[in-house]
Amino acid sequence: METNYKIAYDKGWQELKARTPSEVVIRRRVRFDEVKQQFAVKFFNEEYVLDWEQETVRRTSDGQDAEIISAIIILNYLSFSDSCPEVRGSWVSLKEIPNGGALFFPAFRKNSIDALIHSFGKSPNLLLRCGAMMGGVPAPIGSISMVFQALPMVPICVVLWEGDEEVSANATILYQPSVSELLHIESLIGLGMYLADQLKKLADERLA
Repeated sequence: METNYKIAYDKGWQELKARTPSEVVIRRRVRFDEVKQQFAVKFFNEEYVLDWEQETVRRTSDGQDAEIISAIIILNYLSFSDSCPEVRGSWVSLKEIPNGGALFFPAFRKNSIDALIHSFGKSPNLLLRCGAMMGGVPAPIGSISMVFQALPMVPICVVLWEGDEEVSANATILYQPSVSELLHIESLIGLGMYLADQLKKLADERLA
């Protein structure tokens, strides 16, 4: 692991272990195996197992270690706050989320949203095919949009507006307002970047 990621990973485990598994299960709608001392958490279309004793995060499907970004986001989700907010139906962009969303939005747009425009702006139906592979379902926003269940209480929406000869294609990534009570702003950014990166990789594979 790179040093900064390792620090964030270790901090995530420290913060999680400051809580009891039973309270985490209630607050975050995850499972905990008392015998194995393991959490089971769904992250997009994959299940991950977090071992309380060994402090590991591994995919259930193949037993491999989770990508470090995924592991940090999952750990942050489990330990971030004491709140258990209702998941509401409204959507907001990163710049509308308190505690830094507006500050980080320009870089987020450059690194994540622009990648979506590049990959899907001229091939909007490709977003439907790639998104379905990550568990996304179509939504009635923009030209084409998909909602992904990133974590048990964290949906995330990708919206694409198809371009033409007169208007450039556009896109955005939307969250629900309650997400600020569930993830640190850096994890929110990481979540959007992870989704955009995975969708881009799937698109590149289909176009290769």
